[in-house]
Amino acid sequence: MLSPIAWRTPPRHYGPWERVVSLLTEGLVARGVDVTLFATADSITSGKLHAVCETGYAESAEVEPKVWECLHIAEVYERAGEFDLIHNHFDFLPLTYSGLVHTPTVTTIHGFSSPRILPVFEKYNGKTFYVAISEADRSPRLDYVATVHHGIDLTEFTFQARSRGYLVFFGRIHPDKGARQAIEIAAAAGRRLILAGVIQDQPYHEREVAPHIDGDRVVYVGSVGPRERDQLLGGAAALLHPIAFDEPFGLSVIEAMACGTPVIAYDRGSMPELIRHGQSGYLVRGVDDAVDCVSRLSEIDRSVCRREVEQRFSSARMVERYIEVYRRILDRPAEEPRSRRG
Repeated sequence: MLSPIAWRTPPRHYGPWERVVSLLTEGLVARGVDVTLFATADSITSGKLHAVCETGYAESAEVEPKVWECLHIAEVYERAGEFDLIHNHFDFLPLTYSGLVHTPTVTTIHGFSSPRILPVFEKYNGKTFYVAISEADRSPRLDYVATVHHGIDLTEFTFQARSRGYLVFFGRIHPDKGARQAIEIAAAAGRRLILAGVIQDQPYHEREVAPHIDGDRVVYVGSVGPRERDQLLGGAAALLHPIAFDEPFGLSVIEAMACGTPVIAYDRGSMPELIRHGQSGYLVRGVDDAVDCVSRLSEIDRSVCRREVEQRFSSARMVERYIEVYRRILDRPAEEPRSRRG
């Protein structure tokens, strides 16, 4: 299992890819699968941990990202003969090693940062196996063995039947995530807003977000850990998710729903796959539409939000889907092409 090394696996706060890798690894080990996790040395796992990088480069200025990324990936492929399968969660770079070994590589594509990275995926299309994290994020230029939605550990999220009235924004402080639009929605709806997340675009934060933070109507609490996340999401009347890009998935969406908190999200990317309009939240077209839906939150049964996650987005379901993918790959006839549309 090849995890990124920006953060520890599992992450202390932010680190969505590392979080998914951890849940998958632990779930596989619990099912009796022999898993070696390649991650930072401070990572925590019940599987076998192998590391060359002491800590995540986003957590230590002493770690040069490109140097340790190369050493980290090379370590996996130099040991490829020891494994039945390599599961890559490290984006496109490991694909350039995949043709040098006989061990099959399955890559979960956690979204495309830019169309400019597609040539790498195209070169190894048909030679490796791709898993999409949503139907919306499938590229028509690639073949996929499956779509597997992310799952979460439901024991980390407490269902709260009643909210405390405030709205919450939970995500990177970046134009893509729409923190400024969340502020506009909350102000127009007359609701208090709590913002949580890492500041990924400092100029944007200083220009569009910070001037509105007053510690009363708009509060910024920074990056929060699992316990604080559970309390923050569960106490909210709704999660505001006014994204400005076609988001591949959106862990905060299902995390909020797991607490019983409906989501008001812009209708793009994977959002229609995650949110049932009028049942677990609302899919909206802009600020005015979102403000109207804030006034309709009483129509949402919070227990329905929780059930949606239990039935569709549990970590156990994700693990089972990946086991199906592994079996399909390992049981394929020798002459069968590496990738098929699925």
